[in-house]
Amino acid sequence: MEKNYSVAAAQKMTGQEQKRFKYWETRTIIACIVGYAMFYFVRKNISIAMPYMNQELGISKTDLGLFLTLHGLIYGLSKFINGIWGDRSNARYFLVSGLILCAIANILFGLSSSIVVLGIFWVINGWFQGMGVPPCTRLMTHWIQPEKLATKMSLWNTSHSIGAGLAIIFCGYVVSINWGNYFAPESIFSQHWRWCFIIPAIVVLIVAIFVFMLVRDTPSSVGLPELKGGKSDGKQSKKEESAEFKAFVKENVFMNPTIWIIALGNFFLYITRFAILDWGPTMLKEHLHLDISHAGWSVAAFEIAGIAGMLAAGWSTDKFFGGRAPRTCVICMSMATICLVCLSMLNEGSPLIYANLILVAAGFFIYGPQALVGIAAANIATKRAAATAGGFCGLFGYASTIVSGWGIGLLVEKTGWSIAIYALIGVSIISALIFALAWKAKPNGYDNVATQ
Repeated sequence: MEKNYSVAAAQKMTGQEQKRFKYWETRTIIACIVGYAMFYFVRKNISIAMPYMNQELGISKTDLGLFLTLHGLIYGLSKFINGIWGDRSNARYFLVSGLILCAIANILFGLSSSIVVLGIFWVINGWFQGMGVPPCTRLMTHWIQPEKLATKMSLWNTSHSIGAGLAIIFCGYVVSINWGNYFAPESIFSQHWRWCFIIPAIVVLIVAIFVFMLVRDTPSSVGLPELKGGKSDGKQSKKEESAEFKAFVKENVFMNPTIWIIALGNFFLYITRFAILDWGPTMLKEHLHLDISHAGWSVAAFEIAGIAGMLAAGWSTDKFFGGRAPRTCVICMSMATICLVCLSMLNEGSPLIYANLILVAAGFFIYGPQALVGIAAANIATKRAAATAGGFCGLFGYASTIVSGWGIGLLVEKTGWSIAIYALIGVSIISALIFALAWKAKPNGYDNVATQ
């Protein structure tokens, strides 16, 4: 029944309109991939900067972990609140404004030295980062048919890995430059870590202009018919501010047990993901004694493999499970657990290729469910409340930084990296078990909306 909405919309389009719709759909996906990748370009740059902030500023791992935790908590809260706003805002302006504000926050961070001031600017960056997912979710659900959302939104989700991978590789080389050759030794600009924030921010400001030129809010904004999807077709803003819309969100998001299961599974999934992504370079440098540039490439391989994992997970969800994303999540997190067990067996004498292969496999399996959480939430809540549902699940995901940021930093300082890796194995198992609770859930909520 869920296919009726998109089919009905397609039947109302002329041949020329269908061609235009396909053109704008592709253009929107490209703009969202590029745009959201840039959010990660000025978020995950801190992963490479952290060892140098520790050396050049004397900031402890616990304090660095606290940076990650506060940033993640604020980001999760921002993602949730901006998700509610995003369902009723113009996605084009929302997305580009977030990019510009994140770039400014990064520049200010790179020019600061006080731990308190650095913490404030990184938290501010966390809030502005929350302006990335909601407009992209709104755009995806308005331009992509529900029965194709898992496949095509997974394509958009590759932006996570593209942005983070580029940031880690790019900043890995930035910090290797001897900036003291260009600036006086006492100058703040001679410190390696600062350029991990200043240069990426400049790149993002330039790309923001490109994104603004590419993206449009909804099909109707370019004179095309809207995809069907419940009562919210047409002019949504007035209804979305009504009591009826609030009741819709309450029932389909906050009172929906499947959304809660996905959100809780996402909490443990994100602990695993961010522990590897944020602490990966430091862990490989200290635990396996790899060169920081090699460590950066190893973690980048984790991200790059995640691209293939997202695409495979989205395709297999539509192809084999009829859009039931939690089933794919169970399989992927079970395989991710095996990867972490293999990682725990490595030591200082292990060849670099072993670490790379394990991280590649881990990235493939972890990023599949990471992408599917937002897709499942959007489909279950329908396009009418997609950004709200995504923000709600994101709130749980980034609440996990209490563990993956400050918690891991403290655990490593007290016990070492081996215990931390064992802890992540347990977390990965819990995530798989929680996703299994939604094994029989419906693929989307459009049939329910049609009967309301």
